[in-house]
Amino acid sequence: MNKAELIEHIATNADISKAAAARALDSIIGAVRTTLKKGGSVSLIGFGTFAVSKRAARKGRNPRTGMPIKIKAAKVPKFRPGKALKDALN
Repeated sequence: MNKAELIEHIATNADISKAAAARALDSIIGAVRTTLKKGGSVSLIGFGTFAVSKRAARKGRNPRTGMPIKIKAAKVPKFRPGKALKDALN
């Protein structure tokens, strides 16, 4: 499912226009992005938790040349599914 299909699904199930569904989805994504930028986490009970994890700097290897390279430390988004979501899949 892509973003357009998700917007259509939201509009159909919530009985709202596609434009309103698109604004709602963009608002949710923006709120998650803003919270993660500040270092916080977003928990949706029954769905899961979005959080920020730190990845340490490490050494890697350029696959083309085989030369060693340094990979910088980075912050990466993580998603942990909630119990209800896991149960729904099994």
